[in-house]
Amino acid sequence: MKKGKLLLTFLAAVLFSSITVAQGTVTGTVYDDAYGESLIGSSVLVKGTTTGTTTDINGYFSLELAAGSYTLEISYLGYDTKDIEVTVKEGQDTKMGKVKLKATSTLLDAVNIISDRAKERVTPVAVSNITKADLEEKLGSQDLPMIMNNTPSVYATAQGGGAGDARINVRGFNQRNVAIMINGVPVNDMENGWVYWSNWDGIADATASIQMQRGLSAVNLATPSIGGTMNIITSPAEMKGGVSAKFEAGSGSFFKTTITGHSGLINEKFAVSASIVRKVGKGVIDQTWTNNWAYYLGMSYNVSKNHRLEAYVLGAPQRHGQNLYKQNVATYNHEYAKELGVDQSTLDKFVEQSRTFNQNWAPVSSSYTGQQWWNGRAKDRQSPNNIMERENFFHKPLANLNWYAQWSKKISQFTTFYYSGGKGGGTGTYGKVYRRDANGELGDDDYKFYYGPSPWQWDWDATIAANQGPAGSYFVDKKEVVKEDGESIGILRNSRNDQWTIGGISKVKVKVSDNFKTQFGIDWRTASIDHYREVRDLLGGQWYSYKGNQFDTGDQYKKVLGDKIAYNNTNTVDWLGGYAQAEYTNGLLSAYGTIGYSMIKYSYTDHFKTAKKDANGDPDLNSGELVTKTDWIAGYQFKGGLNYNLSETFSLFGNVGYVSKVPILDAVIDDRNGVAATDPSNEKFTSFELGTIYSSRDNRFTGKANYYYTTWRDRTITSNIILDADGTNGIAFITGLDQRHSGLEFELNWRPVRILGIGGIASFANWQYLNDVNAIVKNYEGESVVYDTINVYASGLKVGDAPQTQFGLWATVYPLKGLSIQIVYRYNANHYAKFDPTTRTDETDTKQVWKTPSYSLLETHINYRLPLKGRLGVNLFLHGFNLLDALYVQDATDNSSYNGNSGPDGQFNHDVNRAEIFLGIPRTINAGVKITF
Repeated sequence: MKKGKLLLTFLAAVLFSSITVAQGTVTGTVYDDAYGESLIGSSVLVKGTTTGTTTDINGYFSLELAAGSYTLEISYLGYDTKDIEVTVKEGQDTKMGKVKLKATSTLLDAVNIISDRAKERVTPVAVSNITKADLEEKLGSQDLPMIMNNTPSVYATAQGGGAGDARINVRGFNQRNVAIMINGVPVNDMENGWVYWSNWDGIADATASIQMQRGLSAVNLATPSIGGTMNIITSPAEMKGGVSAKFEAGSGSFFKTTITGHSGLINEKFAVSASIVRKVGKGVIDQTWTNNWAYYLGMSYNVSKNHRLEAYVLGAPQRHGQNLYKQNVATYNHEYAKELGVDQSTLDKFVEQSRTFNQNWAPVSSSYTGQQWWNGRAKDRQSPNNIMERENFFHKPLANLNWYAQWSKKISQFTTFYYSGGKGGGTGTYGKVYRRDANGELGDDDYKFYYGPSPWQWDWDATIAANQGPAGSYFVDKKEVVKEDGESIGILRNSRNDQWTIGGISKVKVKVSDNFKTQFGIDWRTASIDHYREVRDLLGGQWYSYKGNQFDTGDQYKKVLGDKIAYNNTNTVDWLGGYAQAEYTNGLLSAYGTIGYSMIKYSYTDHFKTAKKDANGDPDLNSGELVTKTDWIAGYQFKGGLNYNLSETFSLFGNVGYVSKVPILDAVIDDRNGVAATDPSNEKFTSFELGTIYSSRDNRFTGKANYYYTTWRDRTITSNIILDADGTNGIAFITGLDQRHSGLEFELNWRPVRILGIGGIASFANWQYLNDVNAIVKNYEGESVVYDTINVYASGLKVGDAPQTQFGLWATVYPLKGLSIQIVYRYNANHYAKFDPTTRTDETDTKQVWKTPSYSLLETHINYRLPLKGRLGVNLFLHGFNLLDALYVQDATDNSSYNGNSGPDGQFNHDVNRAEIFLGIPRTINAGVKITF
């Protein structure tokens, strides 16, 4: 009996093994037909059965079936279902390649349309796409712009290392001239175009994709998209129902938790997605701690088959310590400084600290328990043992309501209304605050500051002692200060930026024929921004004396916590624009042309100054506040392009454009004296671009190449400058500056075999200034404004702030199902330091801007999805950045007046001795687990 049972068991095992051997595997990737995005969670079923699987975050699926012929039914919510016949052979993989599904309605592509997303081989612009898989597998909780370093001509850095303090540069243009859009809503600052990434901390967890359109782009709004347009699309609410929890830890005592939920489509009508993020950490750079929350809510409602509503709300209330002061390289590391060629006088002047040194904090006696004022009330400090000079606190929620309508087969409408608020600011010192030199020396018994070796450090205890001291004379930084009893001579202040913006964008598309379409749109925005400083920390005193408010009477000059000082202005920006666009496609040829017109109006109200003076020249308190308004200032743009598909695999494209851009508020209204420019000049951009795309028939290889040429005429720059040896401050206004940006860009992706993927980028550029100009200098420190004119010699100098030569190469191996290991190599060269043109006022100063050393970086990304059955999914991940812990210069300013050393050759060195820098972030890791169910 036992032998018989053993024989039956053996035969069953053989039979089972033979059945197993008779199996094969079907693999493929499911994509959106229009935009090429992977469709995560697509259903892949054997038709007429329940046997099947779903696609992963890359849109990839793998299905084991017995040998034979099948019909696979591939579907995704809102897309046409596709049936595909396949034959599975014993022990072999059947590769289906890319499976493209078409949306059943243009309403499902509405957020892409409102955002002006480009389609490769259709839209004639240079474009790079970052998928959700890229974000999950490579970002590693860095600031969102850092993922863009894997695209050509894009340079993003963490700057001083504070959470959310990153910056991005595209084709040599900083982010004031790069349009940043979230679901089609522009988020650049309405006054000056800047973007503060700390406001959007946590958005990466909700992002479905990012598209970088370099150059003038196909965006038809009057946005500052000269360098490019970065389109951020958040996850649609129609995602498959489920919940995920992501837990991360990393360098700098970093911890982050992200909880996300999706309802799935309920009754074919309603869906909602939501996420909440909590992030804390001490920071890799000294005292760049972070204390952040972030939230996201996305909802959609299908009113009918022709009308659809979507709503998004997102924000990130946060506080973080900052590192805003660049240093001479010798401050970070003497050996590295020697390698870069610093002289002995520089080494003697700057005492070595560490590569994580941060000058924006200093210790304080724990006996000091004074509270700090922010967001409307007094609160305890972040740490009882130190005081942070530079802290950022802000919350800027963004909410938008989108309405998409299909009025007929030929007419569709896409409209979004949005609101963005903002409350918070940054901190710093105000008045006279003591400092110690690098040897810890403060000065003599009269507190005369001793200018010894650098870097100096704030001395909070000495400042607190002076503030608590009796009335009399005190000496700070070689200047005498006379104070009253209870008066603080130096304090901490908040620089507040409280704002709101509302706007609407509406587009109407008309399908004239199958080949010809037109589009018309309107863009309206209005914003109000309150700028003021307020007392944050009296540092031991009882009040601070500020006599700059002309409306104060009596002892109102004695300011306490929360009182406003320094300035108190309200700016408004009104914006109205429209455009018309025509598109033609016939399968091989696609072309478009856009004309746009915009008008901007600014106003400025100074709440500290009277509108008029009386007969004696004193402020007339009855005249009201000083108000300055501009007339409407017009700008316009013309651009167009053509794409021609020479074959199924090869296409050529070109585009050309001209933009007359309205100057920013600072170039139109002088907010020091409330005077508006009588005839402000628009900045002019001219650009053309040629490119090609090749994609193999099996989609294993894609290559892109393009050339661009952009000129920027009549650029306006305002710059704070030091006018004399006594430290007198002034502002220089430069107009008429011209510059040229040109270059070549390359991008490739290759999947030679299933287990290996290869990618790469390269860019070669030449960015430089073209002319010499004049600058008007204003000195505001006297009783009246003093005007002067200086010559600025910039012709032939390189445009700095980003590398003009870049290489990137990465390889990804897939040794096991669900496991990917990627190594990324990047090389940056010809990076000229940023410089202030007003430092080039001597005609004999012809030396080129300092070029920072070239450098290479390695990083790795390891992701593994455990082979679990059912709804439960577990993903493990590990990210390593700057694996070799390389020392390198990532940001630099030439000819620094703060941390430079003139050396034996005087002020025109323009070399490492005169520069101030941020070193790149040292080696860091990020690891964690994501659980889905």
